[in-house]
Amino acid sequence: MARVIAFTNQKGGVGKTTTCASLCGCLSAMGKSVLAIDLDPQGNLTFSLGADAPSSGYTMYNALKHEVSLYDIIQHTDVCDIAPAAITLSACELELPSVGREHILKEQIETVLSEYDYVLIDTPPALSILTINAYVASDWLIIPMIPEILSLQGFAQLKETIFAIKKYYNRTLEVRGILLNQYNPRLILTKEVEELANMIAEQLDTDVFEQKITPSVVIAEAPAHGKTIVEYAPRSKSAREYSDLAYEVLGLEKPKRVEKKLGRGRPRKYPRDEVQYY
Repeated sequence: MARVIAFTNQKGGVGKTTTCASLCGCLSAMGKSVLAIDLDPQGNLTFSLGADAPSSGYTMYNALKHEVSLYDIIQHTDVCDIAPAAITLSACELELPSVGREHILKEQIETVLSEYDYVLIDTPPALSILTINAYVASDWLIIPMIPEILSLQGFAQLKETIFAIKKYYNRTLEVRGILLNQYNPRLILTKEVEELANMIAEQLDTDVFEQKITPSVVIAEAPAHGKTIVEYAPRSKSAREYSDLAYEVLGLEKPKRVEKKLGRGRPRKYPRDEVQYY
């Protein structure tokens, strides 16, 4: 049975899509079968994973409206399967039925659950009916954030929403952890926000992930090529960080790596004790 993981934070620009796409790549590299579901009307996950533009095809909007099944809209990419999104998803708030609307995504996922090891859901930066559907359908929530004060705003409402979903719709929902993106340990603000994040994690009965994601230009470059970080720059520091994060999320021991020590340039023509003078 597949594990369903949603990436959520009502604050935008905290790395939800990047984290979701990167973990899709890491899990796929570990030999896992992965389905990515794009619930953001902006469709950034669809773009990041190199899926075809769904301008003329079916998307998650059609699946949530019960016009087609989830199986009918899945696209196959080099990394994983993906259920694409389009701007029409923004209409779901008004168009979904009033009765049972919170369970639609869960019902659709259950039709394909046996075919995957993991289902990863990218949610929009808002506590909308799309986000609630993701919470109801998920086993785990991962909350990415950046070490800035504004990134902490809205956590009170997020906490209340999670507790309400656990009480009324999904008693097994678990916050797997809080992920700090764009982490720079040299900044005082980073340390201060990290302390606050640990306090929030305690209230949510979870932890801040030990693995942090540091700033890197390759993280921004990878989506432009329709690739995950492990495809675009597999030997980069960012790829190692996301790989270690994947192991931590799954509760597995991180792989031990042997760092090769590089020399300091070309070897000397003459050893130090055989220097010749002319």
